[in-house]
Amino acid sequence: MTVQHFTPEGMMQPTPYHHVAVGKGTTQVHVSGQVARQADGTPVAPGDLAGQVAQALRNTALGLAGAGASFADVLRLTFYVTQWSPDKIGDFMAGVEAVAEEIGLPLPMPPASLIGVDYLFEPDVLVEVEATALLD
Repeated sequence: MTVQHFTPEGMMQPTPYHHVAVGKGTTQVHVSGQVARQADGTPVAPGDLAGQVAQALRNTALGLAGAGASFADVLRLTFYVTQWSPDKIGDFMAGVEAVAEEIGLPLPMPPASLIGVDYLFEPDVLVEVEATALLD
């Protein structure tokens, strides 16, 4: 395996992600911001944060697979969520947990950041996911 995820003793726990990833390899894979859209652009789960998180992660998995990678190779995830507030964490995590097994996303996740933004490129887009992976 090219990536090892862990949380050293003394770092805040519990969190839904590991704090550290160590990658060994030579090929970087960067998956651009994925949103809840089907391949033809049709919106998925309008107004539903959990549903949009799930679909954006599915699309991220497709991007990784296209490069010969999987979530096992991911060093870091970045989530951008519109109009973020802490009371949305339940819906956010419901979306993650709904697809984790299906797409091979380990829980806890690789190191991740959740960044609240005012809006994304379309008014119905609630979340965007970016991934960075490393392959041998």
